[in-house]
Amino acid sequence: MASDPKVYLFEEVAKHSEIKDCWLIISGKVYDVTSFMDDHPGGDEVLLSATGKDATNDFEDVGHSDSAREMMEKYYIGEIDASTVPLKRMFIRPADAAYNQDKTPEFVIKILQFLVPLLILGLAFTVRHYTKKD
Repeated sequence: MASDPKVYLFEEVAKHSEIKDCWLIISGKVYDVTSFMDDHPGGDEVLLSATGKDATNDFEDVGHSDSAREMMEKYYIGEIDASTVPLKRMFIRPADAAYNQDKTPEFVIKILQFLVPLLILGLAFTVRHYTKKD
């Protein structure tokens, strides 16, 4: 008879979130995919982005093949204690951080705030110069 699978706490699994040490939680199971990082068709970034959370939805959204699902068996290391998994991963923006809806880098905004008035002023002087009657 097979031994009972090891049960991991979420906090323990979440610590394994690097290229050389990467664990994932998918459908209540824990997988050590460290040795698969270089071979993953979507690249190691995809796997790294799935760490520190329940990656079931990420995995299912891609529509993995049956052979990919079978391949997962060799990376299986145990089960997750579902009571330790946060319901939702939350991001809280610092209170002093300005919201930048279009994700434009702040330095570009500052440059534009300086250049646009300067360009308008230059255009006004150019128009005045060429339309000025002697």
